[in-house]
Amino acid sequence: MSDFRKPAVAGLFYSSNSQKLKDELSLLISVTSPEEKISNIAGIISPHAGYVYSGKTAAYGFNHLVGKDIQNVIIISPSHREYFPGTCIYSGDGYVTPLGKVMINKDMAGKIIDGSKSIFKGLSGHRDEHAIEVQVPFLQIILTDFEIIPIVMGDQSKIYVDELANQVAKVLDEKTIIIASSDLSHYHSKAKANELDSIVEKAVENYEFDKLQNYLDSNVCEACGGGPIVAMMKAASIKNKGKSKILNRSDSGDVSGDFNEVVGYLSAVIYGE
Repeated sequence: MSDFRKPAVAGLFYSSNSQKLKDELSLLISVTSPEEKISNIAGIISPHAGYVYSGKTAAYGFNHLVGKDIQNVIIISPSHREYFPGTCIYSGDGYVTPLGKVMINKDMAGKIIDGSKSIFKGLSGHRDEHAIEVQVPFLQIILTDFEIIPIVMGDQSKIYVDELANQVAKVLDEKTIIIASSDLSHYHSKAKANELDSIVEKAVENYEFDKLQNYLDSNVCEACGGGPIVAMMKAASIKNKGKSKILNRSDSGDVSGDFNEVVGYLSAVIYGE
């Protein structure tokens, strides 16, 4: 029997109606279409809140995947609901959204795990985690024939980040990209959020992933998926793709009008020459 991870936040973070979801995604993609698309992409940083809040920011990144021959998407996510040491790749056959099923590339997942002491197959972190799930519908309307490798980091300590970066770099090729799923600061005033989030933005823009890791470890800035961001940037750097472009930064207050407690969002693309 096949084992598919069913949606946990359909109807909450995005529409559970397939046609409404397609229409929403198509609109987000159309209003964020870039004048010039970046090629030789290694990955994108993408937020993971409800589409009404972060969907537009996310769409700026996904737009750069339109028309690309991408066969594998490695999605790296934080674990919001459970802690576990190490990093877990979903052990099932695929993920389901209102737009259908997406299969997991088990061969590539096995290569990422092979030789690692901290990366393993299982269900840890995947059951109710939204940070991977909300990325998948975007991929389903943009790409045609692709598989995913869904990865949840139960612990974002440097030892696990470095291990994941090195293992992912082994499988990163021209038809594979990484999505680092992350929001930025949480529940500060808009002014404070801007102060904190600009630190993350600058570190990404300057491709200073080691500095970003240090900032996160010492609470200089906030990003719930900071580990995934650093792992993605480091893996891309190992493959000589060490350039970045910030596409958009926003916060929940831009939509809600509440500037007292906002959540920050960032979209960026990582690429090579």
